[in-house]
Amino acid sequence: MRYFLELSYKGTHYHGWQYQPNAISVQEKINEGLTKLLKCKINIMGAGRTDAGVHAEQMFAHFDIEVPFDIEVILFKLNSYLPDDIVIKTISQVTDKMHARFDATSRSYEYRIYVGRNPFLLETTWQLFHQKLDVDKMNEASAILLNHTNFKCFSKAMTDIKTFDCDVTEANWVLKNNVLTFHISANRFLRNMVRAIVGTLINVGLNKTSLNAFKKIIESENRSEAGFSVPARGLFLTKIVYPEL
Repeated sequence: MRYFLELSYKGTHYHGWQYQPNAISVQEKINEGLTKLLKCKINIMGAGRTDAGVHAEQMFAHFDIEVPFDIEVILFKLNSYLPDDIVIKTISQVTDKMHARFDATSRSYEYRIYVGRNPFLLETTWQLFHQKLDVDKMNEASAILLNHTNFKCFSKAMTDIKTFDCDVTEANWVLKNNVLTFHISANRFLRNMVRAIVGTLINVGLNKTSLNAFKKIIESENRSEAGFSVPARGLFLTKIVYPEL
């Protein structure tokens, strides 16, 4: 039997989603809890990976088990076992063919910048208090992303993947209550892609990179041509879409 978990976590104190032998990960904590409660070895498969310090408002994972269990009881006990910065929202039984990673058709991220200083948002925003950004120009550059599919220039180097193609369906900036948020959705993302895009768009907003230069950066397929990667603490995985959920 296969079960899906829907969860959220604050990534500040974790070295990303995926299990690592010498560092604490979100996946490891959930594996520990389920293994203890279900009394058999559980290894969950996530919908994707988030890097160290990155947060998730919505993440999905699945696991298989041969013996049925009381979902509501395990949900309550698992949330009691886990640290306060990891919350399991739902557990639901699905078909054995449904896959948390491969069946996701869309993923959405937000990158949050606090324009000013706010001590209560230090772990969940990147704070800029001495630089003025041209948000309109950043939105013009963001629209250029929708005209391209190869995003190798924004991918982490030495990545073992077959294609750098991504279908970006949304990319825009919204400023509200001093929080400048970049919204982006695509069928898939490359490693470090969103943080590299945001860093490059920041250079556009600072008038260090023109719109034409931004387009040429994408066409170069060269990571060294793009801008810096912004800090992980402002990045949130916000939505994952499945056709059957």
